[in-house]
Amino acid sequence: MKFNWGERTYVMGIINVSPDSFAGDGLGYDIDAIIAQAKRFVAEGVDLIDIGGESTRPGATPISVAEELHRVIPAIERLSSEIQVPLSIDTYKAEVARSALEAGAQMINDVWGLKYDLRLAEVAAEKGGAIILMSNQRDTGCQEVISEVQSSLKESIKLALMWGVAWENIIIDPGLGFGKTLEQNLEIIRRLDEFRPLGRPILIGPSRKSMVGLVLNLPVEQRLEGTAAITAISIAKGVDLVRVHDVCQMVRVCRMSDAILRRRQD
Repeated sequence: MKFNWGERTYVMGIINVSPDSFAGDGLGYDIDAIIAQAKRFVAEGVDLIDIGGESTRPGATPISVAEELHRVIPAIERLSSEIQVPLSIDTYKAEVARSALEAGAQMINDVWGLKYDLRLAEVAAEKGGAIILMSNQRDTGCQEVISEVQSSLKESIKLALMWGVAWENIIIDPGLGFGKTLEQNLEIIRRLDEFRPLGRPILIGPSRKSMVGLVLNLPVEQRLEGTAAITAISIAKGVDLVRVHDVCQMVRVCRMSDAILRRRQD
């Protein structure tokens, strides 16, 4: 898995195999539907696919390791044999991450930035997988959002390196939502360029988020344009990777933004 960070914006497509996704797109155990969605994403220009088996929406009921494995491993095994796009596992549990990488995934997306299960770093180091480290304030809240998110990401990077994760395999995510207020989320977007000094590629996950619903007073199924606005502004602020549900539309947003900002025309 090789990405030329800085040359263009990459798109990560979301596949939820949980039944209770906040976005209403959970596919459950329907493997054929999962494969069909992944192949559609590939046709639409996705660069990698993130597979999650447990909802991270506020108030979601946690599931066991066994249940999460039951949801994601069959999907990853099928996808890894049928599509060429790299796969990411969206989990904060080391056992799930290890099994997913063994089944064909190449990246771990940890919404707790190693603060829930430090063994994820060990798995990433051992398997040579990339890891996304997100700043999560759900348990603590925050007052000075930029400085606190920077501090959180620095600590996550430090932990990853300490456990042997290669520097080039680390991606950071400021974590829209996850314990932050609407104004704090907007502030993160306005000041995304302030995370560039951390030296790692930046992922942003604006897709259908509650911040869009709050600003525009729209339900989750009508947040496409708001997501597109955040995506374009994030690219202007130096984001490298966007995690989205609506791949076709966001690929177009990224390509247009890259043509303007990076003088890149595919």
